[in-house]
Amino acid sequence: MQATTTASAPATTAHGHRHLGLALALISTVQLMVVLDATIVNIALPSMQRDLHFSATGLEWVVNGYALAFGGLLLLGGRTGDLYGKRRMFMAGVALFTAASLTGGFATTQVWLIAARMVQGVGGAIASPTALSLVTSTFPEGRSRDRAMGVYAAMSSAGASIGLLLGGILTDLASWRWVLFVNVPIGALVVIAAPLVLGETEGRQGRLDLPGAVSVTAGMSFLVYGLSHAASASWSTPLTVGSLAGAAVLLAAFLAIEARSTHALMPLRVFANRNRSGAYGMMLIIGAGLFAMFFYLTLFVQDILGFSPLKAGLVSLPISLTIAACAGLSSRVVGRIGARPLLAAGPLVSAAGLAWISRVTPASTFTGDVLGPELLIAIGMGLTFVPLTLTAVAGARPGETGLVSALLNTGQQLGGSLGLAVLVTIATAVTRPRLLAARSRAATAAALTAGYSRAFLVAGAFLLAGSVIALVVVRAGRPPAPATLGRAQRELGLERGGSRPEVATDP
Repeated sequence: MQATTTASAPATTAHGHRHLGLALALISTVQLMVVLDATIVNIALPSMQRDLHFSATGLEWVVNGYALAFGGLLLLGGRTGDLYGKRRMFMAGVALFTAASLTGGFATTQVWLIAARMVQGVGGAIASPTALSLVTSTFPEGRSRDRAMGVYAAMSSAGASIGLLLGGILTDLASWRWVLFVNVPIGALVVIAAPLVLGETEGRQGRLDLPGAVSVTAGMSFLVYGLSHAASASWSTPLTVGSLAGAAVLLAAFLAIEARSTHALMPLRVFANRNRSGAYGMMLIIGAGLFAMFFYLTLFVQDILGFSPLKAGLVSLPISLTIAACAGLSSRVVGRIGARPLLAAGPLVSAAGLAWISRVTPASTFTGDVLGPELLIAIGMGLTFVPLTLTAVAGARPGETGLVSALLNTGQQLGGSLGLAVLVTIATAVTRPRLLAARSRAATAAALTAGYSRAFLVAGAFLLAGSVIALVVVRAGRPPAPATLGRAQRELGLERGGSRPEVATDP
């Protein structure tokens, strides 16, 4: 990469940086680390549960704590880079993420670990969007920036796969604590090297929408907690009712704040486009299905099939690889058939896979009952992601492409947290009475499997609803303008040229 970029700019680039190869390595490493951390912990969940005595409803917060903080503060994190300098906030985000990883690795209680994961999410929410902004400010427009975007996108895609595999290796050979400790030397190296290879951008006038960020993150947290508490207690307890009521008040306050704020975190005008709103709705549902699938698949193969963490990581690897392969295929097909057919078919295929895997029993085998369904789920997801992103950014104003793309990522994280809370509630309701009546190990395995099975089935219903949204809400129309498509392709890491996807741009 360094040889390629310096060929087009022998001395200093138009953006004033000499070490483009090192800069790209640094930025991509951070993006890999942030994305990887969303999945690396999944493989370690059973080990964490045994070591720190997590309940089923408490365990979900190891995943949801990170996702809620990351998704809820992602837009605010990107805004901090604009106001206070991209490199400065990039380093601050990485430093916070690294410190939280170190602290979480030493956790001896559930609350300690969950708190560390939430702080990790805050650091990731600052580091990830500023990393993408640094690609734009560091690399001159043209081939150099396009290739840098391609590497960045590849790291984002590879993060899930690498996280699953690395999580299995570290948990199996060392302990679950090393899925957190592994971030420490990487983060420290990035913080030390950043001032040497990255240029600073000047801040600009403006202010942060802190009321909006606090209200949406707190509102979603109350909502997820209320649903989780209902699973462990009941829907009528004061804590459950109070949490859900608080969530309603906070989320209503968020909408009111965004409608009136001149520096809104989420300008409501972006939802005026019917197709974009449909894309956001689909991403919420897809996030719910994906989070649940990884969460319960990890528990099933380790707790029921008896796989080691390393073997569990290898089990999940085909999912990420298939998603990446099918995403590449859909990026070529979407230009010929348009986005809507893929948006309707992709979630439908994944829903079929989830319905298939919901038939698992304690006597199931991986090759006979798990591999086929998980590949079907992955094929559907891979066909969906590219047209979904193109639909979201189509028709965006020149300065809004980053915002509408970030909102898609935010929707996936928050939808995943909410969906996982709902499915844990449902699975726990199915499992609890069976566990109380269980008198043998076989009966316990059957009780747990019944809960996992119901969660898979409901997740499939979520994705079926996503397919309905594509058919009812998204409308075919004229392709996006070349400039809009070019920006979308760069953000997705796709090559320039080729046919333009048929994505509607009219509200």
